[in-house]
Amino acid sequence: MTSSIRANGRPPFRADQIGSLLRPQALRQAFRAHAEGKLSEADFRTAQDQAIREAVAMQQDCGLQVVTDGEFRRTSYWARFVELTQGLEVRQARFKFHDGHGHEADFTAPHVVAHVRRGKPITLDEFRFVSSVAQATPKITMPAPSTMHFWRGSHYAEDGLYAEPEQFFVDLGRVYQQEIADLAAAGARYVQLDEVALAMLCDPAARAKVEAEGEDAERLVDLYVAAINEAVRNPPAGMVIGVHMCRGNYKGRYLAEGGYDSIAEKLFGGAQVNHFLLEFDTPRAGDFAPLRFMPKDKGVVLGMVSSKTPQLESLDLLRRRAEEAAKYVDAARLALSPQCGFASTMGGNPVTEADERAKLKLCVDAAREIWG
Repeated sequence: MTSSIRANGRPPFRADQIGSLLRPQALRQAFRAHAEGKLSEADFRTAQDQAIREAVAMQQDCGLQVVTDGEFRRTSYWARFVELTQGLEVRQARFKFHDGHGHEADFTAPHVVAHVRRGKPITLDEFRFVSSVAQATPKITMPAPSTMHFWRGSHYAEDGLYAEPEQFFVDLGRVYQQEIADLAAAGARYVQLDEVALAMLCDPAARAKVEAEGEDAERLVDLYVAAINEAVRNPPAGMVIGVHMCRGNYKGRYLAEGGYDSIAEKLFGGAQVNHFLLEFDTPRAGDFAPLRFMPKDKGVVLGMVSSKTPQLESLDLLRRRAEEAAKYVDAARLALSPQCGFASTMGGNPVTEADERAKLKLCVDAAREIWG
């Protein structure tokens, strides 16, 4: 690798990216043909491999020191985790995506049908391939543990399986611990957990909804921070863990709004991770004031470049906002990224591959301009 990740609580690199990338047309066609039984498993794998090689080359051409495989082996950011973990299936979620025009979209979510256990490696093959074709440091992304609980509320599991959700998260935590241990043994040094539920609980409307359904929103915050810690308990030496906070990302739509104020102290102070990748791309994300709760040994990747729109943010704006964030977190512990991936699902956001490249290069150029 050309760069190593420093497990010292700082963001690994000044310019980062969240994980998912737009699936190229040839890859979308391969997914469709494979699903229809018209493309063999071997040929499907070959199509994925080629798309990943090109995606890695694109990221490196942009100057990024950290790359992903674009999540090109997944139909969504959590689908493969559910498919390969025993005891999980898919059902309807209780929330809807929406946009600024009032349009809504239903979505599905994990559901627990048996005691969960790791049936086979989940991301190990993803890491092995991307590390074999990358010169930059590979990052592996996984859905945060709360993904398997929050979206269906008290109906997250079949009746009688788990008396308390804490018991569920102990079982689920073992899945993450085993996966992270295998990744580390294979040479992985950077894992990111994609956390949406805690970001949802920043939204008063989402809190009201869960309270109306008989749940205690504050208890959920405690539960999900503890679940993160269970997942990353006893991390392998040299492994850096980041938590990405996401308010929903589906074809440019979102799920929630609201700053980090209501969860900042518990999350930033309580989660035993190295750094946080935080959305700050629109006023919906609030201001930087909650960063005052960030411990001095943790870093912050500022997600100030939007993956939802093609318009490029100005360098001056990014510099001014980075200076504002530095009032709360020392500039030495700051980095820059898009606020989310470009395609959390196969459909992708309403941007082009050229827009995507320009946004990633902007992160690199802006980070160099801001921090040298």
